Amino acid sequence: MGIIDLRKELRNLYSPPSKSVVVIDIPAFNFVMIDGTMLTGQTPENSSDFQQAIGALYGASYTIKFQTKLRPENPVNYSVMALEGLWWVDSGKFDFQSTEPWHYTLMMLQPDFISPQMYQEAIQQLQKKRPNPALERLRYERFQEGLCVQTMHIGPYADEPATIQKMQDFIQQHGYRLRGRHHEIYLGDPRKANPEKLKTVLRHPIEQAA
Repeated sequence: MGIIDLRKELRNLYSPPSKSVVVIDIPAFNFVMIDGTMLTGQTPENSSDFQQAIGALYGASYTIKFQTKLRPENPVNYSVMALEGLWWVDSGKFDFQSTEPWHYTLMMLQPDFISPQMYQEAIQQLQKKRPNPALERLRYERFQEGLCVQTMHIGPYADEPATIQKMQDFIQQHGYRLRGRHHEIYLGDPRKANPEKLKTVLRHPIEQAA
């Protein structure tokens, strides 16, 4: 059986330093994705739509993994990657204090050898075994972020604004400007981890300022 350690292979993309901001060029990867909106007053914890979306993503990713691991020809075992989220508001202004509804794309990276057909077969199996209305909203898509800044935020999600300010200061000092959508990669489980030890990769696409 083949074994792929994606977390180790992609360590330079998914394990940035926590004491500095780095610039990195993110290549194209395949993702299972789902879109949604967090309405004013909602949080990830109390939004049933958000929870269904997470359940659908994890269900699809683990079903794909185990179908690949158990197939009779060329079985491959690999690590399921972390949950990621792109976040934005309609005005385009990135501000954690915004009262606008937050739109999101949740996603999980898949190995390059996973084909659209393999994805569809996994979704069909999952729909029979563990129905979830959010499964209908999933899609399998290739996504390339390109040039980005990123850093590791350690601590509660509520403390992210200070880390984001550090990123924005770096961007301005080095002649870049923001583009695209704010990106978070959740390496810890808030249901189990001490909030002070939670690890979240914060990433944002950039371009050279005019």
